[in-house]
Amino acid sequence: MAPAIMLAADTPRLSSANTGFMLICSALVMLMTPGLAFFYGGMVRVKSTLNMLMMSFISLGIVTILWVLYGFSLAFGTGSSLLGWNADWIGLSNIGLTELWDGYTIPVFVFMVFQLMFAIITPALISGALADRVKFSAWALFVTLWVTIVYVPVAHWVWGADGWAYKLGVIDFAGGTAVHINAGAAALGVILVIGKRVGFKRDPMRPHSLPLVMLGAGLLWFGWFGFNAGSWLGNDDGVGALMFVNTQVATAAAMLAWLAYEKIRHGAFTTLGAASGAVAGLVAITPSGGAVSPLGAIAVGAIAGVACAAAVGLKFRFGFDDSLDVVGVHMVGGIIGSLLIGFFATGKGQSEATGVFYGDHSFDQLWKQCAGVFAVLAYSLVVSAVLAFLLDKTLGMRVTEDEEVSGIDQAEHAETAYDFSGAGGGITGSLAASAQAAAQTRKVDA
Repeated sequence: MAPAIMLAADTPRLSSANTGFMLICSALVMLMTPGLAFFYGGMVRVKSTLNMLMMSFISLGIVTILWVLYGFSLAFGTGSSLLGWNADWIGLSNIGLTELWDGYTIPVFVFMVFQLMFAIITPALISGALADRVKFSAWALFVTLWVTIVYVPVAHWVWGADGWAYKLGVIDFAGGTAVHINAGAAALGVILVIGKRVGFKRDPMRPHSLPLVMLGAGLLWFGWFGFNAGSWLGNDDGVGALMFVNTQVATAAAMLAWLAYEKIRHGAFTTLGAASGAVAGLVAITPSGGAVSPLGAIAVGAIAGVACAAAVGLKFRFGFDDSLDVVGVHMVGGIIGSLLIGFFATGKGQSEATGVFYGDHSFDQLWKQCAGVFAVLAYSLVVSAVLAFLLDKTLGMRVTEDEEVSGIDQAEHAETAYDFSGAGGGITGSLAASAQAAAQTRKVDA
């Protein structure tokens, strides 16, 4: 995220070009949440498809209202190093239409809505770890509490002008810590509380629609350019362009690295591996893309692709049921991307800080990155687990075992993703028609 610093001699004026650019980027980031819904929806079994879509879509509603009421004020207002505050931003009631965001050429409203889209997708990321087994009402309440207690403070730490991580010099261009480590650690905390799915390690739980997964991954890749390049809050000095290039480069490298690992380890190049590798690369370059060169982005992507591909198998070794590999891709990918800044930062992008391989070969930036990474990981993991525990003991987080086995879509939403009933309709209709034709043939032959 671009630093919120304004020099006295450089009083900014509203830029229609930057404002339009940021509105487009905000729309691209919004598209990522439906893209994530498709990505997750294709990875689950048929009986859970709608629930996965809804767990992402509900975030669009809940977080939008929270952000307007108080989230933006607490995350980006001035205050302590732990939490911000600006009374004029409560309910967005006292913000002028042309009032500029601190030190930039875009209105406060534009910055607010751009950050809103980040706040929306972060809890949606968590949902992939909880597939098949969480009550929708409990999930909606969890999102409300988690955004308030976890996301808002962490966003202030990392991006707020008074945040402790920001003042320490932790680099997080677009959300490696605040979004991906935050969501991945939260996912781990929740699944340790609510437990495994019925049939974990025993029943096949394969993706029901790989084309849907690929569609979702494509939408995520497309929207991620707004997520990353837009985080410089303008396009005047080339840093946003560098981030755009590095986003593409790292994603490509990670996808190829994941596929190579998969071929060596399992003997095949899979579409699920291609999609997951691309997402791993997008995650890893998110914090680092403004600080590294394109060659550095290749290294970041390749390392993340292999590491995340290896990490997704840890759930079977350690026995935690991370349904759609949120921990293995988002937490691990976010950690890798954030820490590699300490090695590959060139000092020529968003910051003058250099990594171990550049400048004076100092470990200073690496230690700063470690502090940011592990503080966010620990806070999100512990607080998310506590929230899940309290909700589970009061409302109950899980559906019943019978509802889980029969299908959470029908139990929680009274709908199914696909209707195969009716003569001539879908797969079932075609099979029924074929059976009827065969029966008629046998009668004629008889």
